Amino acid sequence: MKITKKHVIATVTTLGVMALPIAALAVSFDTTFAGSLGFTSTDLKQTILNVVSFVLGLLGLIAVVMILYGGFIWLTAGGNEDKVGSAKKIISSAIIGLIIVLLAWAIVNFVIKSTVQVTS
Repeated sequence: MKITKKHVIATVTTLGVMALPIAALAVSFDTTFAGSLGFTSTDLKQTILNVVSFVLGLLGLIAVVMILYGGFIWLTAGGNEDKVGSAKKIISSAIIGLIIVLLAWAIVNFVIKSTVQVTS
């Protein structure tokens, strides 16, 4: 079976839909969605930090799903070197993406915490 872009898009979409309940559990049930992101009585810096953390968490989840997808492709390659090479490329790209997401999270946290100390 040849894996086409349609298969990849369908797989990623299915995994994304399956991950929605997990993302829903991360949201507090006693407030609204906007309140759980920090759009209530918190200051602007905390709101920005909450939104950026949420987005980067979603991107991290996507990177982990792509690593799992690459592993699945590798396991089902059946010795086909083209599929193994494609799987290695997917896994390495996803790991690079995960590192970028983690570095972005660290930079945003550092900048926000530094600006809080300056204005305090």
